[in-house]
Amino acid sequence: MTSTLPAFRAPSAGERFFNRVFGFLVGLGLGFSYNYLLQVRGRKSGKIYSTPIDLLELNGKKFLVAPRGRTQWVRNAEAAGEVTLKKGSKRSQFRLRPLSDAEKLPILKAYLDTFKREVQRYFPVPAGSPPEAFRELVSSYPAFELVPA
Repeated sequence: MTSTLPAFRAPSAGERFFNRVFGFLVGLGLGFSYNYLLQVRGRKSGKIYSTPIDLLELNGKKFLVAPRGRTQWVRNAEAAGEVTLKKGSKRSQFRLRPLSDAEKLPILKAYLDTFKREVQRYFPVPAGSPPEAFRELVSSYPAFELVPA
């Protein structure tokens, strides 16, 4: 299987609207325990941008995966080297540790298995696939370990 995934999968107008509304609610503290508002400083503007995310917690570590590929938040986070997770009035800052391709295999599997309902459409392999099924896809999905700042 050869990966022909685009570097970035743009959201539809409906998805942008949903993200805006859902991000607002998560910012108020609503949503599931794994929903956070990711805040990152713009690499050119310096302005703070926010987007809702599903945070994967595995073996006591926190992981951030970009199912849409190299989005603006990914580029901004890479440039800043840090992000803030917000839920309600609570904010936590983290440094990013990019995962190697080998490290991504079990993380992508766990992410898809955990958040199948929300992200299956962004993955060409079905949830429940073995980690090896992601081998040719790893470069299409930025993933980071979040390290407390």
